[in-house]
Amino acid sequence: MNNPNLASDISQIITQNFGKLTDADTRILKVLTSDPIRGAFENSTEVSSRAGVHPASAVRLARRLGFSGYPEFRSFLQNSLMEGQGEYADPTARIAARIARAGEGGLLSSLIDSEVTALEHLRESVRDAQIREFAEVLLGARRIFTAGTSHGTALAKLMAMRLRRSGYDAVDLGGVGQHQIEWAYTMTDRDVLFLSCFRGTTQQLRHLTDIAAERGATCLLLCDVDEDYLKGEKNKQICVSRGGAGESQSLVVPMTIANTIILDLASIDAGKTMRSLNAFKRVRESYRSASS
Repeated sequence: MNNPNLASDISQIITQNFGKLTDADTRILKVLTSDPIRGAFENSTEVSSRAGVHPASAVRLARRLGFSGYPEFRSFLQNSLMEGQGEYADPTARIAARIARAGEGGLLSSLIDSEVTALEHLRESVRDAQIREFAEVLLGARRIFTAGTSHGTALAKLMAMRLRRSGYDAVDLGGVGQHQIEWAYTMTDRDVLFLSCFRGTTQQLRHLTDIAAERGATCLLLCDVDEDYLKGEKNKQICVSRGGAGESQSLVVPMTIANTIILDLASIDAGKTMRSLNAFKRVRESYRSASS
């Protein structure tokens, strides 16, 4: 880009250059912003045609906005998709960006590369001491409540199931409204609220953490966006990226952390997990025999 101070969001770029824009520019920008995904992958001729202006108009617009030409402007639009900001902050745009990034190499290969990169980052960004902190809190809990946002709801449900099979009193708060409040109301200072939150938290979960704080419960947060509302002496947080802009947002990364916490808990609970798993196995086998 010719202008090093060019804003990183298309809306800001339009605002900064509003006085320079022609009628043709306005028509092109309307086409681009009304369908950002399509606009980010069309060439200058296609965009100009849809806007009903001269074929060279899109090139002139790109240069007026500070880009060297339309290819650079289109790259900017595609990067905006990958970053998921402004007009592009929606799941459809993120999917389109990942498909575009895969290119000719194939989707499977691209997704594997993203997962490997995210896991390598996990190795560098999360310490064993953080895992142990989570495990020790769970070990001392009277009861463990789990909840999550987005795909984190599935991980919260799985975490509760794994903990119950390991002999811990765990409740998944996957329900909404009254169900969560009824359980949260029973929390004490010996309980733990385990949250798995992806792409930020929700007002409902913030309210849940407020209830936990009022009742003295400890909060453990596994997330991919740093959350400052949980700061406190008792509370713990593991925050790690699930993938960069335009990459697959890994579910393997948080699952790996959760599995490691469960394994570390088993290593410090004096055989409680092992005894419980054996007892569960016997009960499950007897149930299957009775049902056959």
